[in-house]
Amino acid sequence: MCTQRSPYNWSEQLYQRHGDTICAYLTETVLPALRAQKSDFLLTELTKRWANHKIMNKWMQKFFMYLDRYYVKHHSLPTLDVAGLKHFKTLVYAEVKKDVVGAMISFVDAERDGAIIDRGLVKHCVELLEAMGMGSLDAYVSDFEDHLLTATKDYYKRKSQSWVESDDTPRYLEKAERALDEEKARVTAYLNPASEPKLLRVCELEILELRETTLLEKDGSGCRALLSNDRSADLARMYRLFARVPNGLPPMAALVKAHVEAMGNDIVARREAKLEAGKEKEANQDPAFVKELLALHDKYLCVVAEQFAGNALFQKALKEAFVEFVNKDVGKFSNAELMSSFCDRLLKSGGEKLSEQDVEGFLEKTVQLFSYLTDKDLFAEIYRNQLAKRLLNQRSASDDAERLMIGKLKLRCGSQFTGKMEGMLNDLAIGVDHQQDFDAMLPNLLKDRAADTPPLPDFAVQVLTTGYWPSFPAIDARLPRDVIACTQIFKEYYDRKNSKRRLAWMYALGNATVKGTFQSKKNVQPKTFDFQITTLQAIVLLAFNVVIADNAAKASASLASSGTLAAVGATMRKKESHESNVAGYRAENSDWEYEQVRDRVNLPDEHLKRVLHSLACAKYKILSKTPPGSAIKNTDKFKVNPSFNCPMRKVRIPMANLDESHNPKRVEEDRTVAIEAAVVRIMKARKTLDHQQLLAEVLSQLAFFRPNPKVIKRRIEALIDREYLERDPDTANSYRYLA
Repeated sequence: MCTQRSPYNWSEQLYQRHGDTICAYLTETVLPALRAQKSDFLLTELTKRWANHKIMNKWMQKFFMYLDRYYVKHHSLPTLDVAGLKHFKTLVYAEVKKDVVGAMISFVDAERDGAIIDRGLVKHCVELLEAMGMGSLDAYVSDFEDHLLTATKDYYKRKSQSWVESDDTPRYLEKAERALDEEKARVTAYLNPASEPKLLRVCELEILELRETTLLEKDGSGCRALLSNDRSADLARMYRLFARVPNGLPPMAALVKAHVEAMGNDIVARREAKLEAGKEKEANQDPAFVKELLALHDKYLCVVAEQFAGNALFQKALKEAFVEFVNKDVGKFSNAELMSSFCDRLLKSGGEKLSEQDVEGFLEKTVQLFSYLTDKDLFAEIYRNQLAKRLLNQRSASDDAERLMIGKLKLRCGSQFTGKMEGMLNDLAIGVDHQQDFDAMLPNLLKDRAADTPPLPDFAVQVLTTGYWPSFPAIDARLPRDVIACTQIFKEYYDRKNSKRRLAWMYALGNATVKGTFQSKKNVQPKTFDFQITTLQAIVLLAFNVVIADNAAKASASLASSGTLAAVGATMRKKESHESNVAGYRAENSDWEYEQVRDRVNLPDEHLKRVLHSLACAKYKILSKTPPGSAIKNTDKFKVNPSFNCPMRKVRIPMANLDESHNPKRVEEDRTVAIEAAVVRIMKARKTLDHQQLLAEVLSQLAFFRPNPKVIKRRIEALIDREYLERDPDTANSYRYLA
């Protein structure tokens, strides 16, 4: 029929009859059957008829394969298979698609409400919709997916309103998460995969995005309430859900910042209230306050890392919150000083009783808190002073811990920040070699001394580099003879080794161990004690050294000390320890007036009063004062306390610091230099710049402190006066660099 030449070739008529037969079957058999069904029965019938049609279409195509191979190809006609699908789409699908899509959406809504549906039936209908696209998803998208998305939007709009009114935020979010998971599973089960992002976006919009503000700020169950009640699982769920929404996390991060800031301000306010109420004496140490800040930071750092997956927005919120209240100073001591003093307690012997692991943990947390300070240079100055005292007084608990802390600061702020601190530690390490050289040379130095000269006490000297160490007040004290001999012989040694360096002794940095013998009555066994004191205390005690008279019971004190005299040169500092037995200056233990003591030791009033207070008014009263009292006056009288007693053989006599924890003037000078250097560096690169731009760039370059813009302006004026810059004559508020 199809291989003959025209007019005996019947291919055209056969192709036409193929189409007519399918159309007749669909019109006379399939359509009446479908018109008689509704809802799920319609879907069932349609699925059955579609399956039958595919079988019929398949076999018809096989029977008339010759048409596809020649006639269809030569005349550019649809293949028999495609023609059969087109007839089904035109005659059947076009008529029933509205009812079918409505029934399918009803099935989906019923499943959302908890009903059990025939997922296989819906899946077969989806496959039918996909087939009607003739190789594309146009029919699926336009005829079903768009209607499904609209229905989904309406459904979750009603549901979300109901949930908001009846549930708290955690319960709402549980339902929201479950709904989103179910929608995703629904797509996997019977919808086209291309529908998943569209369907989930509609759900996220209605359930989360449009309700975000209400959910986050809901009384008693919003974001801040969850943070206050440590609801970790609910916070993690809140983060997961709002991370799916465009711009969903910034409002949440803002609430986290506000909550952490409020918690920090409460800690600061409690400390302020204690100080104002007088419940707590103001001091440069408040470990409880620092530990509260560390605990708060540790807590919310874990929340950000675990519940918020370390998201940068929440890290920034945490940083901004801590910067806000960590820099709120209460009282006369800044938070930078409190943090440095806390580190001092951790690192010095006799401070916090903690294991090495705990000390390292606290140091790491403190450095994290330190990173929020705007005045990092102030912390560095205070820490360097305290480090110097620990090292010079042998109060450092561990050299490894000291280096660990400096390493942590270096990691945060760079080598410029910690260069002087590292130099201080290196000085002490090099000092061991200095002492060995001195000990080896000492016999040769002693040969030139007179034969009747008393032997030198044992002493050690530490040479320190001036540029690394804080500046200390120079005190021209009148030294005992033996100590003078020690300083002279070491100077002779040092001049031979370093002829171009000058030594300047710093007695305020010294320490000594003094052996004191007390006898209150003639027939009573004398008692001996070892006093661990500073060099200045030792100098004052030596002035009170008493010789026992033959016919009277008097107090006797003899000295055997190992301690520190400090020597600072134009380029070097040093410290010395000594051993000596010193004869008394008077024949009896009589009262000395304050003026007499001052003339004898030649100490400034400010230092002498602190020394006498530590010896006569503290817990261990080596000296007795007339009249008694807790303050040292110029009219007071002093003498050795012959009845001194203590249950311990070794007694440490602490003394108030002779200087402040830092020199504010020095800090301001360093800041001035840093500001001017930044201005010159910027202008050298830019040549011309207006005032506001220069101000902004200077502030961005100063990492260790944040100066007042007025201070920067004054430094610019100073640079103009010194002809580093000039005002641009052509442009107002603009500067030019002068090469």
